[in-house]
Amino acid sequence: MRDLLEKWSPSWRRPEVLLFLMAASSTICFAVWQALLNNFSIERAAFTGVEMGILQSLREVPGFLSFTVVFLLLLMREQPLALISLLLLGVGTAITGFFPSIIGLFCTTVLMSVGFHYYEALQMSLTLQWVDKKHAPEILGRLISVKAAASIVTFGGVWLAFDFLKVDFAWVYLVGGGAAIALTLFCWAAYPSFPDQIVQNKKMILRSRYWLFYALTFMSGARRQIFIVFAGFLMVEKFGYSVSSIAVLYLVNAGINIWLAPLIGRLIGRVGERKALIFEYVGLVGVFTGYAFVENSTVAAGFYILDHMFFALAIALKTYFQKIADPADIASTAGVSFSISHIAAVVIPAAFGVLWLTSPAAVFLSGAAMAAVSLAMALNVPHNPSRGNEVVVGRSSETAPAE
Repeated sequence: MRDLLEKWSPSWRRPEVLLFLMAASSTICFAVWQALLNNFSIERAAFTGVEMGILQSLREVPGFLSFTVVFLLLLMREQPLALISLLLLGVGTAITGFFPSIIGLFCTTVLMSVGFHYYEALQMSLTLQWVDKKHAPEILGRLISVKAAASIVTFGGVWLAFDFLKVDFAWVYLVGGGAAIALTLFCWAAYPSFPDQIVQNKKMILRSRYWLFYALTFMSGARRQIFIVFAGFLMVEKFGYSVSSIAVLYLVNAGINIWLAPLIGRLIGRVGERKALIFEYVGLVGVFTGYAFVENSTVAAGFYILDHMFFALAIALKTYFQKIADPADIASTAGVSFSISHIAAVVIPAAFGVLWLTSPAAVFLSGAAMAAVSLAMALNVPHNPSRGNEVVVGRSSETAPAE
């Protein structure tokens, strides 16, 4: 069915292109929100590390509840649910600038976060279903490249808006969210409803043979919070980066990922998930340790860029799961894995926000310790993972379904 659809559809109306456009819509919103957050929260809402930690914990609550996407699939298919999620994300971002207060930021953040996290869970599910295992690393790399390109346009717009046009925060949020809403509506109108390749389980599924994937996902979610919440905050609070400086830093990251992410995707396809994950975690131990002791703003920016480059290697965790999973489990496990990754994320920002007041270095050293634990786990990934060959040590007694 899909082969016939692709044969007779214009190239731009294929499932892969829809994935790219939805990824661009999500990125526009999150890039605007991320680029402005630290300066908007400090300058307009008088945030300290404590309020920032609480906000980030609230932002992660919808991520923790991502498993509920499985129950929504009883009411509608994944494709329209993903588009509705993007609309929520766009609305939440568009109205953020009109609520410059602690409570206002908390509320708009939760709204946009519901859309963001549901979309991310559904994007992972749709990608792993619509793309075959052979091409998955490359397509996932291209998705990151598309996000990087959308980020460049967005961060470039933020930089121009603040440095040259002197636009207020509220209007930048409104334009960013509005652009994403418009792109999402185009996706809804222009693309057909693509058929499901395999009927997905409409219930929560936790399989013992996926235990290593769950563990790596949990550690990834915990460690990622250190970067998302505190790395950018470090740049603003300690080194005095302005909105335009942060936007330029994001532009550099995005520019690198445009060409780097597809290369990493192809590389993972050649060397395998085990080597890619080991390399990622070794690098992150060094980066987080560097954050803890850096005293120079330029060196800190270098660590920030290097840290962001390692994000593309997270492709390996997704393709590892694709290789070991029953195809009917993908939608359910995508939601469950997002919830697992956010268990620590709900707690870490607020708890570490308090720790930040005493010792910012301790926050980043904790991140280095998390990366070291992930490295130990990655050594248990087989060289050729598959159903029935999920781990090197600690195999489950659960029988994997036949290929």
